[in-house]
Amino acid sequence: MDKIKVLVVDDSAFMRKMITDMINSQPDMEVLDTARDGLDAIKKINSLNPDVITLDVEMPNKNGLEVLREIKDSNVAVIMLSSLTSEGSSTTIEALRLGAFDFIQKPSGSISLDIDKVKEDLVEKIRYAKVHLRKKLKREKAIDKFSPINKSAYNKKKYEAVLIGASTGGPKVLFELITKLPKDLEVPLLVVQHMPAGFTKAFAERLDKYSNLKVIEAKDGDKIEPNVVYIAPGGFHMFVKNKQIKLDLSPQIHGVRPAVDKLFLSAAEEFGENNLAVILTGMGRDGAEGIKAIKLKGGITIAQDEATSTIFGMPKAAIETGCVDYVMPDYQIAEEIVKIIRGRS
Repeated sequence: MDKIKVLVVDDSAFMRKMITDMINSQPDMEVLDTARDGLDAIKKINSLNPDVITLDVEMPNKNGLEVLREIKDSNVAVIMLSSLTSEGSSTTIEALRLGAFDFIQKPSGSISLDIDKVKEDLVEKIRYAKVHLRKKLKREKAIDKFSPINKSAYNKKKYEAVLIGASTGGPKVLFELITKLPKDLEVPLLVVQHMPAGFTKAFAERLDKYSNLKVIEAKDGDKIEPNVVYIAPGGFHMFVKNKQIKLDLSPQIHGVRPAVDKLFLSAAEEFGENNLAVILTGMGRDGAEGIKAIKLKGGITIAQDEATSTIFGMPKAAIETGCVDYVMPDYQIAEEIVKIIRGRS
């Protein structure tokens, strides 16, 4: 079996050693080398051709963003390592927009003596990154037209909410989707993106900066208003009740909080047939039960296709329920949302 080849980039010698040991303990991956800063990283990326890079966000000489911009045409998947600071979380979100595969939060700052806490998460994401890399090479074969499953899905009615759920690979898709939507869409968007606490605020701010719609990190008690995008805050479930956003700390669902199912199930009860629900890329099956509930109430459902999904787990689980109306590539979803909302599909 060919091992996954990894380059570890961090300005801390301790972190380089710890991350290297975690990766080399896995039978299916190996660290080719380490780099102490961005300049060193770029040289070694060009000479070693790794499959995956673990890239520190904050480094001297060239930081993580500068490295990403320089290697954007390289055939490599990048996992960012971020400390939870205001600047660090904002930079991480920008890195995802620029094409980073995913990120790992350092548990206790730039030099985390307890970095081993994220070992399981890190090695899992390295494996998914390699799968993503193979898929990226075949991306030119992605379908150009979406696949209708329920050809009579559309009808002219007033939609009360667009619901979107995403996980791995979702931030980049959401950025492209939401920034394409017009300012007069006239419905609210409620979004669950699996993301740790502290990063969703930076994500909402980044989206708001580039979007026609107002984008906010949701707060408990927010009145749901049209032309506003509500991002579920990391660490809290988000659901709807009496036309308001509600947040709680009830147990994780599918091992995550916020969970897509929590939002979708509540919206099915709150808005009935007047929902448009979208499942985007992500691992696991969060959202599948919610999609069933939306469809049973008469709502419309969309899933991202396999060819453009970073991880096809969540869309696949939704499709397998038999309750998805349309499957389409990520770059067509925004246009389709507008058509559905305005009754032109």
